[in-house]
Amino acid sequence: QVQLVESGGGLVQAGGSLRLSCAAPRSIFNINRMGWYRQAPGKQRELVATITRGGTTNYADSVKGRFTISRDNAKNTVYLEMNSLKPEDTTVYYCNAVRYGNEYWGKGTLVTVSS
Repeated sequence: QVQLVESGGGLVQAGGSLRLSCAAPRSIFNINRMGWYRQAPGKQRELVATITRGGTTNYADSVKGRFTISRDNAKNTVYLEMNSLKPEDTTVYYCNAVRYGNEYWGKGTLVTVSS
């Protein structure tokens, strides 16, 4: 099963920054949309940010102005720059890619923000 590979999670103090990266294998080309979701224990997975191949972005209200999503189409990679992190941002972040109706996910990377 094709899987995306995330990196960049870790422990940071409140107000700090982290950068997440996610690489899709070259077997998945012409990806329409890439994005980041997060899921806290006992809660539904929620959208954080998405970006289309053309660069159109969409953000959850809770992260607008603090997080920035970007992608490198040549490298099949999407990034999430997270600034002004809050303890409530603590959870597992999942990378997502959509290509011609097919959806791919990563295993997730843990982000922990200490107060």
